Amino acid sequence: MATGFRFRDFVPDEQPEKGFESLFKLFMQLVTITSGDVGESLSWLNELDKQYGLTDDGYGMGNFIDDLKKKGYIDEDEQKKGEFHITAKSEQQLRKSALEEIFGKLKKSSTGNHRTPQTGQGDEQSTDLREFRFGDSLEQIQMTESIRNAQLNHGVDDGFMLTEGDLEVRENEHKSQTSTVLMIDISHSMILYGEDRITPAKKVAMALAELVKQKYPKDTLDVIVFGNDAWQIEVKDLPYLQVGPYHTNTVAGLELAMDLLRKRKTPNKQIFMITDGKPTCLKEGNSYYKNSFGLDRKVVNKTLNIAAAARRVKIPITTFMITSDPYLQQFVEEFTEVNQGKAYYSGLKGLGHLVFEDYKKNRRKTL
Repeated sequence: MATGFRFRDFVPDEQPEKGFESLFKLFMQLVTITSGDVGESLSWLNELDKQYGLTDDGYGMGNFIDDLKKKGYIDEDEQKKGEFHITAKSEQQLRKSALEEIFGKLKKSSTGNHRTPQTGQGDEQSTDLREFRFGDSLEQIQMTESIRNAQLNHGVDDGFMLTEGDLEVRENEHKSQTSTVLMIDISHSMILYGEDRITPAKKVAMALAELVKQKYPKDTLDVIVFGNDAWQIEVKDLPYLQVGPYHTNTVAGLELAMDLLRKRKTPNKQIFMITDGKPTCLKEGNSYYKNSFGLDRKVVNKTLNIAAAARRVKIPITTFMITSDPYLQQFVEEFTEVNQGKAYYSGLKGLGHLVFEDYKKNRRKTL
């Protein structure tokens, strides 16, 4: 009797999962969207519960809130009873969740550094094999390949013989340290036009921070935000990041990024910039020069000048543009050409993958 497979349309389970874990996943998403506002997140979660029946008589929303407190994800304000805040444990969980959502689960690495194209006396094995040379360590010798070579070269009739010429070793790859500054645009346009662009940007930043911690612990990652001005923020503050009523002072962001990188002693340095618009603002003394209508040549020239300055000190700038307006692309192309960096035009969904792919690629060489 012939066997085979029968295919049919997949019908998902219409009953949502219930219990702490399912509610917790939604809660983490809502906390990111609400910039760490626990009360607002729980209110939204209650509305979702009414609509989709996320809880039942066995496990209610009150149980979930109690578990959040018991497990150390939220704590109650001592001054304002009934007002909750997320904890450091939640902040770390948000970074891990963002990393898994955008990049998938990572396998642990023993040292966590970036590969370079050079091979030799490095500290991580590559896939390349070569003949044994004086100075190679015993750990590099690949016994299976070497024994096979001995059998092919000398046969086994007169006994086994292994010579230096039979030995094969696996190349070691040199690895480099990298300092990265991630710039996030928090101008008002990041929430205009019915699109939430700041939440994906926050997730990318949190995921990138967790990636560096897990896989590249010798690297450094600084995060800055820029609107009318630019300032540095701590990784732990990323969940609370909000868009302000700001213009886009790209120059201030780049100047601060350059200042931070000058203090780093690592051989590789780079800037990532996530933005959805053109530069529209400059700081002049105690006042601001602003123009949101089109590309202002005064603002653009200052921005291009600092891009050229970054190129002269070998700091590439990778721009991740979340919009695709033709006149904005023209500016980004000019900016990228001056800096000799890279530019990506991305929808919100693909932003994280592009950032991570470039993060890994940019570390495979010493600049």
